[in-house]
Amino acid sequence: MRKLLQGNEACVEAAIAAGVRFFAGYPITPATEIAEGMANKLPDAGGVFIQMEDEIASIAACIGASVAGAKAMTATSGPGISLMLENLGFAVISETPVVIVNVMRGGPSTGLPTFPAQMDVMQARWGAHGDYPVVAYAPSSVRETYDLTVKAINTAEMLRTPVFLLSDAMVGHMREAITLPDAGELKLIERRRPDPGETDYAPHRGSPDGYLTPAMASFGDGFRFHVDSNVHDEYGFPATERNDIADQLLRRLNNKTKAHADELILVEEDQLEDAEVAIFAFGSSARSAMEAVEIARGRGLKVGLLKAMTLWPFPEKIVDYWSQRVKAWVVPEMNLGQMVREVSLVVNGRVPVHPINRIDGLLIEPGQILSYIEHQVYATT
Repeated sequence: MRKLLQGNEACVEAAIAAGVRFFAGYPITPATEIAEGMANKLPDAGGVFIQMEDEIASIAACIGASVAGAKAMTATSGPGISLMLENLGFAVISETPVVIVNVMRGGPSTGLPTFPAQMDVMQARWGAHGDYPVVAYAPSSVRETYDLTVKAINTAEMLRTPVFLLSDAMVGHMREAITLPDAGELKLIERRRPDPGETDYAPHRGSPDGYLTPAMASFGDGFRFHVDSNVHDEYGFPATERNDIADQLLRRLNNKTKAHADELILVEEDQLEDAEVAIFAFGSSARSAMEAVEIARGRGLKVGLLKAMTLWPFPEKIVDYWSQRVKAWVVPEMNLGQMVREVSLVVNGRVPVHPINRIDGLLIEPGQILSYIEHQVYATT
């Protein structure tokens, strides 16, 4: 089916097609269209929409719905994510799948409510306290918003963990004509369930390497289990005096993501085979980077693009591969330099890494990237 959709509307279509049947949220620019769309469409799909009193209650309700067996999602922007972070940690340690959409805008605090930014990349990774795994996808188009919403839901269910979709005000509000796949064509992942006759159900019993995610019973299915935010044993009961259990639990939680990194990491490579200069970009900035590559090629400059659709886990292997073949990296992003740090860590001084930053709420333009490459990168490479 061909439709003209906003990015936020595509997120709604994808969530319902992927089986989300519970949404709790609170209106906030520029993510409100997701809540509006879910309020309109979810009841017809047999789901439940609740407008909560704030973002703290929103994610708490989603966690409760997920424990009860529903695929659950919420959506907000940076200030709302700030309020959700405590419960993010609870979802991680209780191994409760939930999808959190962050349609990023300028900050800090209320900031620039109606303008795009990419300032929440590190908030997604390190916002809650403790060592914990995070998966975060970043779309740069309406179609990618659809596809990555489905991917985020599948990942949350597969790994029993919270997953971020990092959109932004530009991607969320732009309209593009896309062909929606039939819901029956989607490859959906359901959380692993315990066998009905299992007599020794342990909700946190997984393999030590983290590759096998524990089975998750739904509240009310007849299994007795404990949900707790303390360090706990495999049955969910607090084990805060057992340092050995703490070590095993936290390593397993992090290893769940590491063990599946290759299937979680999504990138697109554009004209990198003979590139001298590689651009690393994501989200709205990747659209400008793609145009800059085309213009540069027309001028005889060997420039290529690595577009990251997965930000966490960071695509280290891929950046490392191209770092052995290019003479410089350029990292445009609408912040003061968050992903450029990750690129620099992987490059490890082998070639220069150049940041291009913009924080005034306006997009980084193709001409800005191209001018920098022509007058700064090629002048020093």
